[in-house]
Amino acid sequence: MLKTNYFIITGGPGMGKTSLLDALQQQGYTCIPETGRAIIQHQAATGGNALPWADQSAFARLMFRQSVADYEAQRPSGQPVFFDRGIPDVQGYLALCGLPVPPDVAAACRELRYNPLAFMTPPWKEIYENDRERKQSFEEAVRTFDMMQETYSGLGYRLEILPKSSVAERMRYVLSYALTGC
Repeated sequence: MLKTNYFIITGGPGMGKTSLLDALQQQGYTCIPETGRAIIQHQAATGGNALPWADQSAFARLMFRQSVADYEAQRPSGQPVFFDRGIPDVQGYLALCGLPVPPDVAAACRELRYNPLAFMTPPWKEIYENDRERKQSFEEAVRTFDMMQETYSGLGYRLEILPKSSVAERMRYVLSYALTGC
């Protein structure tokens, strides 16, 4: 299944993905939030253990389920839908953690396809910040970026590295591709 109007924005944590998606949403575009952050918030609030610093496999499993549900929940409209990370991010996360990629995750990465162009926010130390859910060091964030680049390339996606520029400029850049069909 190929959804050419589904656009992924991925990269390392703290590189401006969420700010970009917030701006796109303010312009009326459908944006799907990052699953990992919501899972961390829910697990922390309920005393759960499916956290990246506690049980990485359980965390990945929850991210996978939610990512597939988010993919399947969008109604066909032909309008761009922007995802703060996609199903392949789960495969990249597992690889980054040195964990095996379960067959259902690998199959979903092959079968539930987004637009062939994936946008990546590059490492940008000047905007990187930690918070309650983002505990990685900047160096770990760079390793995450590298792994996502390797994962998406390995799955046949063409990568477009976003410029280190204002949110408005990044939004114009993304829309110039998304609205013209790449």
